[in-house]
Amino acid sequence: MMTLLRKFLFENWQRKLASVVLAIIIWSLVNQSLITSRQISNIPIRVINIPAGQTIVDLQNNGILTKRHTLTLKGNKTVLDELTPNDLEIVIDAQNKEGEWIASISKRNLTSLNTEIDLSKGITNVSSSNVLIRLTRLVSEKIPVFVTQPIGEAPRDYQYLDIWPYQLSINVSGPEEVIKRVKAKGVRLTFDLNDITKTELDNLRTLPNSPHGDAVSYFVPEQWKRVNIPLLSDTPIEIDDPAAKELRIDFVRISLLPIRSEIPVTLYFPTENLSTYNPETVSLAPSPLLKKENGLVLFSKPLYAKGVSQLFVSIVEEMMQLSIIIDPTIENQYLNWSVEFINPRLLEDRFVSVMMADVSDAEVRELQPLVREEYLRNRFRSYMNRFQLYLSDDKRLEMHVHLQDEKVVIEEGSLPLPNSALFKKE
Repeated sequence: MMTLLRKFLFENWQRKLASVVLAIIIWSLVNQSLITSRQISNIPIRVINIPAGQTIVDLQNNGILTKRHTLTLKGNKTVLDELTPNDLEIVIDAQNKEGEWIASISKRNLTSLNTEIDLSKGITNVSSSNVLIRLTRLVSEKIPVFVTQPIGEAPRDYQYLDIWPYQLSINVSGPEEVIKRVKAKGVRLTFDLNDITKTELDNLRTLPNSPHGDAVSYFVPEQWKRVNIPLLSDTPIEIDDPAAKELRIDFVRISLLPIRSEIPVTLYFPTENLSTYNPETVSLAPSPLLKKENGLVLFSKPLYAKGVSQLFVSIVEEMMQLSIIIDPTIENQYLNWSVEFINPRLLEDRFVSVMMADVSDAEVRELQPLVREEYLRNRFRSYMNRFQLYLSDDKRLEMHVHLQDEKVVIEEGSLPLPNSALFKKE
């Protein structure tokens, strides 16, 4: 057997080798000259020489249309087999064009992005559907950017307070109809509090003797100041508003702050109910939670605030009252109650005056006076809107208030279910 195999391989081996080489050459020549066709989808379209002041609705910043195209290519099989959509680009010349027009695609519109592929030798014919191009006016506008409530959770030991400024703007250019549509709706910018660490806020803490030492301002990093406008760009656009440099997220240190003044408790009678509930006959019933001093009813238990600054507490603690609204429902006699601030505008002015005089916070001090005042007024209102009373570190003040025989009875604790969800503190 081995003898026969050796004889087959080596007998007339020169002639056999020549035959093999000749067969390879013939196969290579045939393969190189084999013509076939292939359809390739998702090919990008680039538009060049767009007239000044004009653009295309779905044109991206890189000069390529958002829509892709499909071509049927005819040519060398070897070349076609190697081609991918990433190797090709359709180039359309818009020179001297205007309005809406149809571009027909031929071999001269096809460009190779792969330097190793020579389309002039490998492609003999290109066929496809026509491409509709619509030129429109290129305009530039200032688009409003609305800074929304952030998502996520504040770092441990901190509570989200506010964000400022609430609105910015961004200058963009694009097709007139697209710009109008984007401007009408505006753009939203939302941050994630989970991206901020406790260590970062701890390092921002102001000096303890500062009037606003409980609050910190986290200045938003530059890489966060970008918005996505898919109709105009396939990448985020940087906000160019000068006010963006002041963009900050305010937090307050969660600490229990004692309220040194005793808080009055009053009854409020809606005028539409005066015929039913007479202020001269309806009064507060005696309660362990209440005490009288010189005819004024005061809340007797020590109270605390949380999630606000010490300065805020010191300014408002003598100008608060607990108001019980005499407006029971037909179904039951449970009453709502709320914390009311007396002359909130005066309190706000006092807060702003102290803060404006403080020089310990360089980041706030560097703001223009009017801008700084607006920022501080927003901070005060945020404190006021979030203000809640506490009995201890983890226990909020909850009162069960109801009307019984023209006596307003106040008991500690929440309302019994299922009514607690409907008649809780406002």
